[in-house]
Amino acid sequence: MFARLREDIQSVLDRDPAARSTLEVLCCYPGLHAIWFHRLANLLWRSDFHFLGRLVSHVGRFLTGIEIHPGATIGRRLFIDHGMGVVIGETAEIGDDVTIYHGVTLGGVSLEKKKRHPTVESNAVIGSGAKVLGPFTVGEGAKIGSNSVVVKEVPANATVVGIPGRVVMAAEKPKDKSDFEHGKLPDPEAKAISCLFEQIRELERKYGELAAEHEALKRRLDGGN
Repeated sequence: MFARLREDIQSVLDRDPAARSTLEVLCCYPGLHAIWFHRLANLLWRSDFHFLGRLVSHVGRFLTGIEIHPGATIGRRLFIDHGMGVVIGETAEIGDDVTIYHGVTLGGVSLEKKKRHPTVESNAVIGSGAKVLGPFTVGEGAKIGSNSVVVKEVPANATVVGIPGRVVMAAEKPKDKSDFEHGKLPDPEAKAISCLFEQIRELERKYGELAAEHEALKRRLDGGN
């Protein structure tokens, strides 16, 4: 148990440059506290103490601002950065070394008692405010941009942005470690607008050539008359 606790603390130190000491991480990181609350709640849930599991989860939500259903399955070294407003549903499954920023929802779109929340595979990164809704898989090493709304499968090592989420970059191979440079995500809308401007400039160029040819032809005809 203590080895797992040390591993959790080290994962924060490794992935958050603002973390300065073990004591600071231990006392001041609600994402870490939420994971520990979830472990107890999940143990109770799997032991058929459903009410107690929900109660522990509720206390954790009150203290951290992070709501993780006790039935959710969470792997090792999950890092929830800041974490306020994060919601993880009952049938969600999260792999190892996943990073989740504040305001993320791993939600469901069905009222049926079945698998209705996403599966997030190892090393994925989900940006702040993103909503991942449905019983599909976010592939290993995938990145989901801030405020994206994802409602369908995400390939491994792909980058998804927008509403609804669209794959805008498919990595050829996984990186050695997770990173999430918010300022370097591709912008499909800006790219589309840039393409339109290029087409407009090309049309203007062709119009200018046609207009010049027309004027030259008109002068020749006037001269002939």
